[in-house]
Amino acid sequence: MGKEIYIIDDEENILEILEYNLVRNDYKVRSFRNGKSFMEYFNIEKPDLVVLDLMLPDLDGFDICREIKRKTNVPVIILSAKSEEFDKVLGLELGADDYIVKPFGLREFMARVKNVLKRANNQSYENAGKTLKEKFAFEGIELNIDESKHEILLDTGRVNLNPKEFQIVSLLLRNINNLVPRMELIKEVWGDDYFGDTRTLDVHVRRIREKMSHKGFGKKFIKTVHGYGYKITDHI
Repeated sequence: MGKEIYIIDDEENILEILEYNLVRNDYKVRSFRNGKSFMEYFNIEKPDLVVLDLMLPDLDGFDICREIKRKTNVPVIILSAKSEEFDKVLGLELGADDYIVKPFGLREFMARVKNVLKRANNQSYENAGKTLKEKFAFEGIELNIDESKHEILLDTGRVNLNPKEFQIVSLLLRNINNLVPRMELIKEVWGDDYFGDTRTLDVHVRRIREKMSHKGFGKKFIKTVHGYGYKITDHI
């Protein structure tokens, strides 16, 4: 068997169709019909990917996504009948790696599963090959970043970033005071085969600014170069 995928959905027909097609493509699948049973099992054993419906009979899917990303780097694909932009943006803000609206085509679903797992594998390989541990000074604010611990400190306060937010900040710090083009950021964080909305990057940067608000750091030092990309500068 290949990668293990957990599916959480209370619609029996969707569970059966997805499980059947994933198993046919050599994935190992475990299905859950409610959030509670999933969380109990997830706390014991982690999969390679979670496919998560938002509208479950007991727990809120957004809360489950938030909890997964708070504890782990396990990629999440949200599968939902909620098609409003607000719901998509919220899912991405919580760290979801992709968002698929019901109804959907099985070919599209399988392609997105493959792409998300590929990006996760590539990122794991990159992180294993190089470690960044640096200090930066920003006009009275000290920033410490430790990539091996997935940790950023502003002065002595820890900044709680999800995995993709951390990747973005790491890339910007590696190129401090220099512009990083939008497409380069998207390529490095989401992969060459990402075909989602490019506004996803803007959503993540906005959340980073909010989370890195200590002494106004996010607004002062994370710069938008409209039409081109982003950069972190060490001066106002």
